Amino acid sequence: QVQLVESGGGLVQAGGSLRLSCTASGRFVSGSLMGWYRQAPGKQRELVAAITTIGTTNYGDYVKGRFAISRDNDKNTVYLQMNSLKPEGTAKYYCNVPARTTTYWGQGTQVTVSS
Repeated sequence: QVQLVESGGGLVQAGGSLRLSCTASGRFVSGSLMGWYRQAPGKQRELVAAITTIGTTNYGDYVKGRFAISRDNDKNTVYLQMNSLKPEGTAKYYCNVPARTTTYWGQGTQVTVSS
């Protein structure tokens, strides 16, 4: 089992910034891809960003240079810096680690962007 613990969510005004963190423990393989997804009420969960061990990144189309994902391999931690947040960014943000036969998810951290 892999445990994922997220932190850093909260309430922010439109245009503001937040930084999310997610630390993996348990049977986490340090070479694993790590990522962030989000799910707004009534909508499907969607990719926000993902990053490989060597720093190759992938972002959802709506990010448009406002978000930056990074990771600290020594700490098994992935970060998501979110800038210029918009009200439509209100959602629960989940840390994600895909494994060979399953996918691990964190409990999620709520991000609310007020207009």
